[in-house]
Amino acid sequence: MLIYLDDRDPRPIYGQVVAQIKEQVASGALAPGEELPSVRDLADSLGINLHTVHRAYQKLRDEGVISLRLGRRAKVSEPRHERASREEIESRLTRRLGELVTDAVHLGLSPAEFRELVDRLVESKMKPGRAR
Repeated sequence: MLIYLDDRDPRPIYGQVVAQIKEQVASGALAPGEELPSVRDLADSLGINLHTVHRAYQKLRDEGVISLRLGRRAKVSEPRHERASREEIESRLTRRLGELVTDAVHLGLSPAEFRELVDRLVESKMKPGRAR
């Protein structure tokens, strides 16, 4: 598992860790059941505070991406077999999508250009056969 921290990234460090682990799970680079480095090992390898890694792991657990058990290493969770509820989808995605739309406005994108960008990303990131 490779994680790179970018000082220019406006997200907090734990957010960068979360995003990169989620990306690696989505791409298949991290498989279900695969163990993640311990909090201490990952913190040491990245040169960051172990509480930062712990916070990232907690967020990933809360989102169902990994499972955490006391005294054991974190493991990548099995993929969701059924679609999330409408409420969960709304609560998890609406705010972030709103931020992206705002960024697109500030970058001067038209609604059509934004939709085209989203469509390209969806096609490149969503696995065939995955529930939609």
